[in-house]
Amino acid sequence: MASAVDVRVGTAGWSIPRAAASRFDWAGTHLERYSRQFDCAEINSSFHRPHAATSYAKWRDSTPPAFRFAVKIPRAITHELKLQHAREPFITFLAQTEGPAEKRGPLLLQLPPSLSFDASVVTGFLSMVRGVYDGPIVCEPRHETWFSPDVGPLLERYQISRVAADPPPVPESTTPAGWSRVAYFRLHGAPRTYWSRYDENAIAALAATLERITTAAQVWCVFDNTASGAALENAWDLRECLSGNSAERRATARESHGSSQITKR
Repeated sequence: MASAVDVRVGTAGWSIPRAAASRFDWAGTHLERYSRQFDCAEINSSFHRPHAATSYAKWRDSTPPAFRFAVKIPRAITHELKLQHAREPFITFLAQTEGPAEKRGPLLLQLPPSLSFDASVVTGFLSMVRGVYDGPIVCEPRHETWFSPDVGPLLERYQISRVAADPPPVPESTTPAGWSRVAYFRLHGAPRTYWSRYDENAIAALAATLERITTAAQVWCVFDNTASGAALENAWDLRECLSGNSAERRATARESHGSSQITKR
């Protein structure tokens, strides 16, 4: 994987289950403790209710400089308005989430499973969004019509990245699509959504997938299987796997270089 790719691993929220508490120091809030180990988190609560800009600013000030927050777009826009007549709510949401400033990462647009793709509605919504916001946006559609061949180019035109999700609503959803500069993975747990922990084979396969991505400037992998505390354990496992793979590649490179030097002598 190219060194220019910024790979971030984290969880939805930053709760620290009791079973994982020993992995973290005890100083500070859960967010402060979490952010000393991980470099990103996804704010899901913004989907259900608004937060004051001061709350976002407090979270910003509680985390290291390199930390980033992904923020979920409110359900009022995605599930109630269904992407129509959403300009004012979206502008209000942007104003609320200005608190993190440079720590605001991708906005997450998760769509309801019942929302089918309508080109005119989607084009109008994305045109509105890009008229007021030029930051990274990732979209997690869950209706099969969003995975037809004509959707990817439309997302790419507006620089929207399609989320790679598990469990997949359709087979194509396991692969990022749309704008290639951001690759965003959301792991909800399988076979039991939100509960199941991924085993070591699944984590190793995921690490290999992330390491093969070379076109993106940012790669995010967020575990959402938080109901039983599995998300934090899986995020830890994946980070360790990625670090181990990097160390192994460095060792292999050193050995190869040493062998070439011996051959030359």
